[in-house]
Amino acid sequence: MLTLFIDGERLEMRPGSLLTAALAKSGNPAARRSVGGEARAPFCGMGICQECRVQVDGVRRLACQTPCQDGMQVERLS
Repeated sequence: MLTLFIDGERLEMRPGSLLTAALAKSGNPAARRSVGGEARAPFCGMGICQECRVQVDGVRRLACQTPCQDGMQVERLS
């Protein structure tokens, strides 16, 4: 199992899992919030909609295209 952190919360994931799965497992699949405050969760699952943008170890990435790695620090974008 891999250990990663989403907004400081520890999460165990299987190797090969994508960050979208980690967001869903965390109980809050929303990667970010709209200007109006609504949750914005992954939609297309292939990087076109960009609703799953997160910051991983200080770099912006698409959760649907990013495999989980041990020790990764993930932050949702507002």
